[in-house]
Parts: sequence; C-alpha cells; structure tokens
Amino acid sequence: MEPRSAPSSLGHLVLCALCGLCGFFASLVRAQTPPRQAVVETAAGTFVLDLDPAAAPNQTAYFMKLAGEGAYDGTTFHRAVKYGMVQGGDPLTRDPAKRALYGTGGQNMVKAEARAPKMTRGSVAAVLVPGKPDSAGSQFFIVLADQPALDNQYTVFAHVSDGIEVLQKISETPVDEKGAVTERVEIRHVTIRDTPAEPFVTETPAELGAYRAVLDSSAGPITIEFFIDKAPNTVRQFMRLAAAGVYNGMAFHRVAPGFVIQTGALSSRGAPLTVKQQALVHNLAPEFNDTKHVRGIVSMARGDAPDSATTSFFICLAPSTPLDGVYTAFGRVVDGMAAVEAIESAPRTGEAPNTRIELRGIRVVKQD
Repeated sequence: MEPRSAPSSLGHLVLCALCGLCGFFASLVRAQTPPRQAVVETAAGTFVLDLDPAAAPNQTAYFMKLAGEGAYDGTTFHRAVKYGMVQGGDPLTRDPAKRALYGTGGQNMVKAEARAPKMTRGSVAAVLVPGKPDSAGSQFFIVLADQPALDNQYTVFAHVSDGIEVLQKISETPVDEKGAVTERVEIRHVTIRDTPAEPFVTETPAELGAYRAVLDSSAGPITIEFFIDKAPNTVRQFMRLAAAGVYNGMAFHRVAPGFVIQTGALSSRGAPLTVKQQALVHNLAPEFNDTKHVRGIVSMARGDAPDSATTSFFICLAPSTPLDGVYTAFGRVVDGMAAVEAIESAPRTGEAPNTRIELRGIRVVKQD
C-alpha cells in the first residue's frame, strides 16, 4: 500500500516562488509556543490531529495556511484502503466531474523535509509525486495501522489524537479496482486551534474540591459532592472519565432496594468507547477510608481484587457496614435523592430493572 499521485502540471517556477512563503509561515509556526491541533469535520464524523511543526515545519505551516483559507472545505477523500489508509486534500475533488483527475491536484508546493523513521498508526503524511521529493502540497494521507513498508519514505506532519474510529469508517467506503473511492466523503471544514489542556490533570486537590458532578439520569438529576480529602485520585479519575464522555449513554444496571443502585458498567453503554476514551480507563488503586457507607454515599464498585475498580460505582440506599473500609467511598448525594428513590422503586427482575434507566451523562461543574 502506497499513497501516490500523478505529476501535477505546476512547474519548478511555482515551487520556487512559494518556498519563501512556506518558510515565512513555518517561522510563525515555530514561534508559536502552544501546541496546535486541526479539528477536521467530515460527512462521516470529526477527527482531531496533533500538528507536529518540529518534525515538518514547512508542511505543517502550509497545511495550517490552507485550512485557514477554507481550502479543504468541500474536498473529499479520494483513496482508501480498508482499515489501512485514507487519502484526501486534493482541491480537484470538489468537482465530481473531474474524478478521473483526482490525486493530481495541489502538488509541488512544499520542498522536501525530513522523512519519518516510522509510519505508525495515526500518522498523517504529505503525499508525494513518485520520484519527486519536492512535490508535497495540499494532499495528505493517514495510516490506520502501522505501515513499516512506508518507513523513511514520507514526511509526517501530524498524528491522530482523537477520532481514529471515524477514519476507520471512512476507510470502509467502497473503492474501484484502482483503489479510488466511489462514494463521496467530504471534508466540511478544518479548524486550527490551540491544543486544549486535558481536564482535571493539573488541578490541585484543593482546586478539584470546588467541583461537583451532576448525573443526568432518566429519573432526574443527581448531584454529588466529592470527598477530595478522602479519595483524591479516585475523584480526579472520575472527573476525567466524566469529562471525556465515558459515562454517556450508560444505564443503572443494578437496583437492590435497601442496599444500592449501581451504574457506570461499560457493558451497559449504548455505544463502544472511542480509542481516546479507552485509553483513559484503567484499574484504580484503592483509597479505602473511614467514610461510613450510609444512605447517599457514592463509592466505587470493584471485583474481588482491591485494585479492580475502573468505571462502575454505586449509591448507597441505607447503612451498609460490611462495605466500610473495603470499598472506596469518594462522594455523597447532596441533591436529587428523589431521583435515587425513583430508581430504587423501579420495577425489576431480581436486581435488573425491567425498563432501562438511562445515565445520559455526567457533567462536572464548578461551584460559585
């Protein structure tokens, strides 16, 4: 598998005229301290790229320039290898009547830069005209699996940070015998932004203590305050999972009247986690503490191993002394016990509700 492009009619004079322009924009990119991202909105969904000006300053600058001009809007991915690669960025692809020329446009704009030693999953590279190292331009390809056959051959200027599943979906688009996509998957817009800080990573425990969580359940909102002094690492991880949408579309899968209601099980989620969400989920070291498991206390569920808690948690419905000191209590309900009671009284078979009780998501909000 190798991205390819037929030679463009643009010649050496055009390339030379643009070298200074690319160098100017590259100097601006290098001068920008905050890391940058490209948010690529497509007909199949949105994915995000971490730009890498240190590896490819000229190509990164040119990509950012085109994005700012809307040059990618309305173009389509024109080549694909299922679960292997997608290619786009050709300005000619705006015109369906020029399909025979797809892959020949937008080249010969950027001089050769360092080649990536490894072409790993999620690498975004400049397309080259075969045999012409100075032929990079607007076209790019993204590999969806490690491609060792392409090591040391292409300039990598970005990496996928989120939305690889969207790109996998695009790679499933039907192709003809030459690998050309037969159905349009358009890029709607590319936005360049400063890379946002990961939420709840750098905050101090005191700063985290200013937040509460609001569970958006189908029975009504449930507000939780955190015990940051009792379980700081658990609280931080819970906030990160909530902010990343890990809890979106789950269910209250267990209702044990007079004992607990439980949610947060990944098996109850209506859709699979994204790759970025999956990376956040891990086992938690226990933070057992002296909090008594009484009505309204929120605690992490786990298996037999003390460090097996991940995402699932429960809300106590009554004092449960056997849970004290062996489960990590990390918060309590301060508003919404009526919703908790509604869930407790829901019809069930055993401990399984007869009708799905949704946890639509969890919002982490700062208190005034």
